[in-house]
Amino acid sequence: MWEPHSAEAFVAALGGVFFLLLFALGVRQLLKQRRPSGFPPGPSGLPFIGNIYSLAASAELPHVYMKKQSQVYGEIFSLDLGGISAVVLNGYDVVKECLVHQSEIFADRPCLPLFMKMTKMGGLLNSRYGRGWVDHRKLAVNSFRCFGYGQKSFESKILEETKFFIDAVETYNGSPFDLKQLVTNAVSNITNLVIFGERFTYEDTDFQHMIELFSENVELAASATVFLYNAFPWIGILPFGKHQQLFRNAAVVYDFLSRLIEKASINRKPQLPQHFVDAYLDEMERSKNDPSSTFSKENLIFSVGELIIAGTETTTNVLRWAVLFMALYPNIQGQVQKEIDLIIGPSGKPSWDEKCKMPYTEAVLHEVLRFCNIVPLGIFHATSEDAVVRGYSIPKGTTVITNLYSVHFDEKYWRDPEIFYPERFLDSSGHFAKKEALIPFSLGRRHCLGEQLARMEMFLFFTALLQRFHLHFPHELVPNLKPSQPPRHDDTQASPGERPMWREIEASHQQPKN
Repeated sequence: MWEPHSAEAFVAALGGVFFLLLFALGVRQLLKQRRPSGFPPGPSGLPFIGNIYSLAASAELPHVYMKKQSQVYGEIFSLDLGGISAVVLNGYDVVKECLVHQSEIFADRPCLPLFMKMTKMGGLLNSRYGRGWVDHRKLAVNSFRCFGYGQKSFESKILEETKFFIDAVETYNGSPFDLKQLVTNAVSNITNLVIFGERFTYEDTDFQHMIELFSENVELAASATVFLYNAFPWIGILPFGKHQQLFRNAAVVYDFLSRLIEKASINRKPQLPQHFVDAYLDEMERSKNDPSSTFSKENLIFSVGELIIAGTETTTNVLRWAVLFMALYPNIQGQVQKEIDLIIGPSGKPSWDEKCKMPYTEAVLHEVLRFCNIVPLGIFHATSEDAVVRGYSIPKGTTVITNLYSVHFDEKYWRDPEIFYPERFLDSSGHFAKKEALIPFSLGRRHCLGEQLARMEMFLFFTALLQRFHLHFPHELVPNLKPSQPPRHDDTQASPGERPMWREIEASHQQPKN
């Protein structure tokens, strides 16, 4: 039997061991937070959590905070995300230098606990740079090309969906309504055709719920709680927190996607693919005896989920922003409608071929892409080997953040970037002028593979909407839109019929200073 003093000694010893363990973990964490020799400078952080608190406590969004820090520490600086060393690239020049001139080195993805938990670093978008990623991207590119996605031959499919979309808008009879759900349904159906070969009705509540969970996870992934999870994955044992909500959403989504994939493969004819799921399953069969192959049912689910969120979220938000800007600037809306009537006609069918004849419409869409910051920090990159950028040493495996917001508001390339001004994309003759520093789909080896399809969708949906409707805010409700803030709602009206496009409308947007 233990004597009392023996029990006390045991408890004291156990407490000592626990204290030493905590001390060792604390020292290890502090050592992780030390900047390596030659590493870019950056703001000082707190012990253990580094700059996570500054990001969370700032009144500004992370991309705005980072741009302001670049004015202090330079275009390339570092942040400590709770022991995760991150390099932030600001401005077009340094982003291009890394993603284009050193594209292979900066093509990796960071092994963050969130990515490990969600996709096991598999799939298409979040996979590590190597054979698995190369094989998956090659399959996706070849599939898109084979099925005509993003090409002229796919235009008729998009136009069919625009008709469903316009008909749905008509049902509101000019009353105020939130466009988000309709736009999301329409855009996601284009992605569904690419992946599953079919569209979903706007009344399909199961699919709508999945898209809502996707959108919620995009917001959750940018929360301070998730940053903390990446720094301290052991908090995953806690049954509460935004990271747990994110994981629950993901489980529901993956289960739903698994059932959709199963349904899409019922009528499959091997080696005669009709859509991405067919092509992926064919590739799984061809490589089933290759032990190094990464084609699997699990990675198919991850890839499909990533394609849906990438193909839906970005284009949907661009169109929502475009609607808001047209309602906010009626003179710009009138100019677009005048060009639509001149080139397409009041009742003609929008055509991708007509885009080159509509420089002002194209300029408006490009200015929306620049101004609205759809993916302001892009998808995080990582270095696949040691790198040197502008004299700074960046070790292999470092997380790299490309601040695309800073690129699109880089005063070196954009005069008065805080002003929404489509004419910046027109030359002195009124022709569309492409700008090198506009990179909403990123650059380099990891640039968005669905860019062409997204641009086609934006143009066709936008022109179809403005051909039929005049957009305005109800009850003189005019939001204050700032380039650093996302739209909170789409309480707009779409009024069919007569459009005030030939009337003289007082200019409601500023022009850049001379």
